[in-house]
Amino acid sequence: MSKPIILVTGATGFLGSYLLKELIEQGYRVRALCRTQKPLPWISDQILEAVEWVEGDVLDVVSLDDAMKEVDAVIHSAAVVSFHPKERKRMYQVNVDGTANVVNLALENGVRRFIHISSVAALGRTEKAAWVNEESKWEDNPVQTHYARSKFKAELHVWRGMAEGLEGLILNPSTILGYGDWNSGSCGLFKQIHYGFPWYTEGVNGFVDVEDVARAIRLALESDLTEQRYLICAENWRFKDLQQAMADGFGVKGPNRKATPFLLGLAWRLAAIKGWITGKHELLSKESARVGVSQTQFDNNKFLSAFPQFSYKPLRQTIQNACTRYLQ
Repeated sequence: MSKPIILVTGATGFLGSYLLKELIEQGYRVRALCRTQKPLPWISDQILEAVEWVEGDVLDVVSLDDAMKEVDAVIHSAAVVSFHPKERKRMYQVNVDGTANVVNLALENGVRRFIHISSVAALGRTEKAAWVNEESKWEDNPVQTHYARSKFKAELHVWRGMAEGLEGLILNPSTILGYGDWNSGSCGLFKQIHYGFPWYTEGVNGFVDVEDVARAIRLALESDLTEQRYLICAENWRFKDLQQAMADGFGVKGPNRKATPFLLGLAWRLAAIKGWITGKHELLSKESARVGVSQTQFDNNKFLSAFPQFSYKPLRQTIQNACTRYLQ
């Protein structure tokens, strides 16, 4: 039998690129949907050359339909992650409308397996310290970011697709860490600490290694489980401890100034002004500041029970490995 063909959306993103590596190394034929094929220096040329690159966009149903011909499974990881108002409209279009398009065309093309990469954000945060698991109910409160709302709405399309006969799973990774482009996304946390960032908050969040997420996706793809969601999180850490571990990995001074709500409010406003002047999006915004003080922890037991052969890397190892590669 010929090897299965897997279509990956969001293949040039941080997680998507590691997913390509995981699938190719496991012998799959991989078709990658991309608007423009860009260099991914953290992934070897040998892996990238083994991928069938197809130009297209999740908002372009014609190109998406063409890309989905003869594929055995779809892994939908394309998404816009942003906490900035200027990107909000496009974020909802890609995350919500784009997911609806992928689901609809997967149904029309008779795709055998569908894995949707969501986020713990879609499970929601509470205004008070709390644990979140797969059974947590969405609460429409001021703590929810627009990114979280877009991912929650995207999931509704996936659940609808499953009700219409689509077989597959939803995976909800926590904040993903590793070596990549430190000018964007969660990789920017490493750049921030490397160049000196003295402030910390009392917030708590879940974190996971990018290679672990890619492996978890592959295991989900190969399983016969369906109509389930699984939270993917290695450990829950205070942001201060995360920043200190990064600082130790780089050999620089760690955070030593507590950011009170007042100071955070001042900081994100100054960052907004700086971004308006420079035209660049700063890592700190009103929404990311809210996440920074949230004390939300995530329960990873369901996935570990369903896939006993899987285990997470220790978060300190993830951070040290990434810091070493960034320094190189």
